[in-house]
Formats: sequence, structure tokens, C-alpha cells
Amino acid sequence: MATKANAGPGKAQKKGRSAGGRTTPAGKAQTQSVQSNRYTPPIPKKAKTSPRWMGIAIIALFLLGVVVVILNYAGVLPGGVNNLWLIAAIGAIFVGLLLATRYH
Repeated sequence: MATKANAGPGKAQKKGRSAGGRTTPAGKAQTQSVQSNRYTPPIPKKAKTSPRWMGIAIIALFLLGVVVVILNYAGVLPGGVNNLWLIAAIGAIFVGLLLATRYH
């Protein structure tokens, strides 16, 4: 038999209200936001734009990689079906992905 003074292991003592209530009182929302005291100037618009060739290079590298994979499995490339062509295709796709992460 557990009493209030000795609630037993794993049981919290209750004072007044049930344990399933709200943590913040109703009607009082927490509106404080954490802001830094440091001023960060906005980045100029000219610095945010990537050159036009970058978007074209991304698409070209992706398409080149896909075409090389398809042509390798068709056996059309010089040397027949070769894993080096697949490595080159994956390399082209990877470089295109790296360029895409730096595109603005």
C-alpha cells in the first residue's frame, strides 16, 4: 500500500492537480525568440548568382553520365562492355552533383 509520503518506486508525488495537465498555463504562449546581438550584413545579389554555364554544365554532366551507362550496356562504346566506362559515367554524374550543390 503506497501513501503520499512513500509513493513507491517510479511513482511521482502529486500536489494538488493531476499529473496530466498543461505545462504552460492556458492563454500564455511563449513568444520569446533567441536572437544574436551580432549584425550580419545581407549578401549582395550579385554574389548570389551563378554563371550561366554552370547550369548548362550540370545538365550536360548528368546527361553524359546516363548516356555513357546506356551505351556501355549496349556494347557500342570502344572496348565493348567495360567497367571503366561505368566509373567514368559515375564520375561525371558525381561532378554534376557537386556543381549542383554550389549553384545559386
